[in-house]
Amino acid sequence: MKKHTFRWMIVSVLVAASTDAPAKPPAGGVFCQKYPTSPECMGRQPSCTYCHIAPPQRNAFGTMVSQSLLPGLPRPLSDGDFAAALPSALTAVEGQDADGDGVPNLTEIQQGTQPADPNSKPLDAACQGSDNPQFSVCRYDLRHAYKKVVRDLCGASPTFAEVTAFAARPSDDDRRAFIDSEVERCAQTEFWRGKNGQLWKVAHPKIRPVGSLKEGEDKGGVPLADYYDDYALFAYTQTDDHDAREILTADYFVRRETSPTRYSKVSSLASQKVDLAHRAGNMTSKWSLTYFVMFTALPRNAAAQMYRSYLGLDIAKQEGLYSVASEPQDYDAKGVTAKECAACHATLDPLTYPFRNYNGIASSRYETQYIPNRLEIFFPNVSPRITQTPERGVIFGKPVNDLREWAKVAADSDAFAISTTTDYWKLLVGHAPKPEENAEFVATWKRFKSVHNYRVQRLLHDIVKTEAYGAP
Repeated sequence: MKKHTFRWMIVSVLVAASTDAPAKPPAGGVFCQKYPTSPECMGRQPSCTYCHIAPPQRNAFGTMVSQSLLPGLPRPLSDGDFAAALPSALTAVEGQDADGDGVPNLTEIQQGTQPADPNSKPLDAACQGSDNPQFSVCRYDLRHAYKKVVRDLCGASPTFAEVTAFAARPSDDDRRAFIDSEVERCAQTEFWRGKNGQLWKVAHPKIRPVGSLKEGEDKGGVPLADYYDDYALFAYTQTDDHDAREILTADYFVRRETSPTRYSKVSSLASQKVDLAHRAGNMTSKWSLTYFVMFTALPRNAAAQMYRSYLGLDIAKQEGLYSVASEPQDYDAKGVTAKECAACHATLDPLTYPFRNYNGIASSRYETQYIPNRLEIFFPNVSPRITQTPERGVIFGKPVNDLREWAKVAADSDAFAISTTTDYWKLLVGHAPKPEENAEFVATWKRFKSVHNYRVQRLLHDIVKTEAYGAP
């Protein structure tokens, strides 16, 4: 079986009823009402790719469902008719095998694999391993977990003497306690939290550093912003007893000290310009505004990057779509109301509006700051309606007045907990959760949110205790 990467998406589409009909916003919610225990519905909803190659083009499962969905009724269906008919259409195809992999659609739905992908199917074969002189194969093995923790979090394998001493501990409970202590020890090391360490590695795709544009330490040829500030805030929020949500909500900055690396919270930094009342963690750092807003009037790229980086939802892949009625308005006259664009921009544009007053590098005097009436001052000629762009937006179907409210809704969401847990699962386990690991993964991200109150260092202990991590 090939690796199966889960899609952590709060999504709006499953199937369309005809070749040229749009994908339907109610589909994900209806699917999860019918199959509430499906892994695809544990803190998320299926993506449009569950039934589509790309809307409106359907995959094998979507085609099969569409053929059972009110056949003969004129298309396109209303959202109400579609939602009412979808459960019976799904029932009608449960016993069939859309992708021809020998597994019925219903089994794939229940197991969290993809009914339209023959390479994604439940793992039926039992583990064939048995005890051997080294490890207890197929089960959680404390010795294996210990060696892996030291490698993954400290950056070096334990010595033979250390492994021997671990094995000589008086009980399994004592060994488990020692592994916990090693997690804490390693989480203090330079390998874990230092410059270019493991935490910085997790932050790379979120910050997207470009050396030629860097200010300050390791300055590039065209220095515009110091993204080491972003790494510092990220590392601070992910260590000790700090709240990981503050990567989005922080109204403070973080200073990094070296030899050894230490991160400390500060109220201001000379390298940062956004005023206290308008800060939203790394979303409003000088680097983020420089690189993701740049010269743009309506910075859709900034909104899409934050949605993807911190919530795990890639609008370019039609993930996390929460269509807003009457959107997109196309205030900047970019043609986003076109049929090919509107399905995504009905979500993306309301996500973007709260960024409207955050300036990038459109004006050197006012760069990377919050500027009231920014569009009116710097971009009045972009389009006839550009100044009508509101600051009020929508995320996950919830109206927000500004970017700080946007950040709060995002940080408190299941999507943030799932995305953060996925980051560290991939770092430590080595891959995104597989279908057979889903139960452990769901329990882990839920504990991260409800028990650990978004503390990453506590999350590490939970991941290390999973069979996915500790079984050879």
